[in-house]
Amino acid sequence: MLRFAVAGCPHSTPAPGGTVEGLKRAKELKIGAMEIEWVQNVPSSVERMMEIRETAEVLDMTLTVHAPYFVNLNSPDEVKLSASIHRILRALTMAELAGARSVCVHPAFNMGKPPKEVYENVRRATEKILKQKAKFFPSVNLAYETMGKPTQFGTLEEVLKLSKEFDLYPTVDPAHMHARTNGLINTTKEWNEMFDLYEKYLGKKSLKNVHMHFSGIAYGPKGEKHHLPLRESDARWKDFISVLKQRKIEGTVVCESPLLEKDTLLMKKAFEDA
Repeated sequence: MLRFAVAGCPHSTPAPGGTVEGLKRAKELKIGAMEIEWVQNVPSSVERMMEIRETAEVLDMTLTVHAPYFVNLNSPDEVKLSASIHRILRALTMAELAGARSVCVHPAFNMGKPPKEVYENVRRATEKILKQKAKFFPSVNLAYETMGKPTQFGTLEEVLKLSKEFDLYPTVDPAHMHARTNGLINTTKEWNEMFDLYEKYLGKKSLKNVHMHFSGIAYGPKGEKHHLPLRESDARWKDFISVLKQRKIEGTVVCESPLLEKDTLLMKKAFEDA
């Protein structure tokens, strides 16, 4: 099964808002998944996590999480590197309690270093993080995201290679890939090549449990600027939906459009009609 997720609480969530009310509103809209946006900080209340888990289970909602933006596993500053690892560990630990299946992470900035050196730095940090897996997040996947700027670690091949090494799966974001290449990765042929590479690294069964992002996106020579509504962008999103359908992709696709539930429902309907 493929579910389309809203990125955070729907705009139409009634006051006082919050993840639990957001889940209930998403269910009312017939949206079957949500990505919880912990992009500024990770909550600390265990009771709140259990409430989220119970609500999601009762409503049959799939949960993913977006970890804080303030992460750089390539930082030469040991204090900043340690803080980055700590933020990821907290996100994974609380996601486990909340019943989420995968945590999206922006892994690193290149900082002018050669790609091989950056990869090795991220790999070492990942090793440290995963030493805590059995104790703190046995069921949750650490999903490094394909990133939207050439200055960031996160080409498709980089995140797939790292995921294969540690038995993980990434967050593939075709919008980021589109922006990173200044307008490429926006055709049926290119998306099929993307999934072919995914399958080459992680195996055919891996496409039955993806964690993906999609939206319109503004970009330039330096890559990503900001996300856009689907219909205000150059994204050939209907063609992308057709590829998902034809290849029988399963898992979760998070719609990161600024319109939240409106574009999530647009993608869901297009998929059902395809």
